[in-house]
Amino acid sequence: MASDDIAQLADTLAKTHVGDEELTIKGLGLKLDDAASVEELVREIEQHQSLRALCLEGNTMGVDAARAIAKALESKDMLQRCYWSDMFTGRLRSEIPTALRCLGDALMCAGVRLTELDLSDNAFGPDGVKGIERLLKSPSCHTLRELKLNNCGMGVGGGKILAEALIECHRRSTEVGAPFRLRVFVAGRNRLENEGARALAKAFQLIGSLEEVHMPQNGINHAGVVALASAMRHNRELRVLNFNDNTFTKKGTLAMAKALTHLRSLQVVNFGDCLVRSEGAIALAAVIREGVPVLKELNLSYGEITEAAALVVARAVMDKPQMERLDLNGNCLGEDGCEALREVMEEMDKADMLGSLSEDEGEPDDEDNEDEKEVCENSDEDDGDDEVNQCNDYNDGVIVGETGLIGEDSPERLRSPAKILAFISSPSQEKLLQLGEMRTQLQHQVDPSDAHKAADVLLKIASLYNEDSETKTAVFEIVDSLLMKLLSSSCFRSYCFLSTLLVMMGFLKGEEKTTKVSLVPGQLLCLEHAVQQEYFEPHHAALLQTFMSKNTDVLKSCSGAGERLSSALKKKCDKEQ
Repeated sequence: MASDDIAQLADTLAKTHVGDEELTIKGLGLKLDDAASVEELVREIEQHQSLRALCLEGNTMGVDAARAIAKALESKDMLQRCYWSDMFTGRLRSEIPTALRCLGDALMCAGVRLTELDLSDNAFGPDGVKGIERLLKSPSCHTLRELKLNNCGMGVGGGKILAEALIECHRRSTEVGAPFRLRVFVAGRNRLENEGARALAKAFQLIGSLEEVHMPQNGINHAGVVALASAMRHNRELRVLNFNDNTFTKKGTLAMAKALTHLRSLQVVNFGDCLVRSEGAIALAAVIREGVPVLKELNLSYGEITEAAALVVARAVMDKPQMERLDLNGNCLGEDGCEALREVMEEMDKADMLGSLSEDEGEPDDEDNEDEKEVCENSDEDDGDDEVNQCNDYNDGVIVGETGLIGEDSPERLRSPAKILAFISSPSQEKLLQLGEMRTQLQHQVDPSDAHKAADVLLKIASLYNEDSETKTAVFEIVDSLLMKLLSSSCFRSYCFLSTLLVMMGFLKGEEKTTKVSLVPGQLLCLEHAVQQEYFEPHHAALLQTFMSKNTDVLKSCSGAGERLSSALKKKCDKEQ
């Protein structure tokens, strides 16, 4: 180290005393190669009798310098906060783990009880995680509240090592009666991918005390997102959730939406650049409408969300008293859509809440992104994993195709009369009328958690509608019983059902391959009837109206029935205003 650098270090140390509690050489850009280069720093550490925070950020440290500093730290048992980010620039990858072990061993020797450890921007890879593994498992980290490892290049291997260390820390701390209660975890830009995410999810679920999780830009797709979502629901005090720039798609977004139903302290949700798309946005809107009472910020930018879905999201946040910012920039609204969104926010007196829409991608083309979509959906080799299957629209053992909706061995199926099963398998007017009073049992054949099959059955039954009085009454009776059950479940499930219905009817572009029905007037007239009933709430009508009004071409083949349905939807929506 040059003599002028040593002089600069001495001068800085003389000016940066914060009592005896904090010592910093932040941002000096010093090259600390050997013991001589840190003599002044070591002297200051030794003289700080009550040292609680040490900031070495923004310098570059070699192994010998680390050893010298470590020796001085062996007597600092009151140290709690280590700000050691960006302190290995230009160092060989092989040097970093040794330097970290020296420093970590010194902290353990001193018997410190850390509350904050920041090692961000050190690019130390999996080997660097090994360098702190022993420290993380030790009693010195049983009290750790904030762990920041942003931009460290950990990769899948490093993520797994870190997860095991956190799990071991929790086990050891629990054994001595003071469980590890980490509050803040930061690990963005680490290429953790699905395997690393799954490993950390196990640790997070066990810990259960997290208040902030920041994991942006980690190459995680739906398989890893589902695992993380499952873990997040066990951390009931979460306030900040940041998974920006990972790839949720529908499966991951639905899993995260379900997790949000358990997180009533959540204030900031950042799912920007996560490809949540319109179906995912509707699911999130449902959860936000019904829960997340103290939400302040919602970021769903760059997610391929269309105008109608964006409007649904905007209306969902309007009653949040602490809401400050809604970011929907970079989506697929188009010029008219952006203007419509601004108008809705102004009508709700929330115009200041809406972020910029300057990077909107414009309305999507009808044949847009099909190849890209398949790549996203098939990008994980472990798509058959049990964790992923938890987010599917239906469970294993369900009868697929047109033969029913319930498990083969379920009590409901075993009790179902043959006439009902025959009708479900192949609905017809003749079979419908033959059911007689058994029609009331048809509602037991649908499961609100199985949106696709529920929508499929509803549309098939509604297609039997005609003006014959007996048939019309029977169809309405069944439609009412089915919808009463489907729409009285949670907002999340009812919105998932309605969005699936919109996809099958052609009003919403779905992410998964779905066979669209050929609309007939009877289906629209059944919906017109349903909308007028008390069980069909105004916000459900608003969801349908928002999409149908943006895709009027779908109704051309049933114009008269379409107009009647549109009128009924408008009347129901007006009741909420």
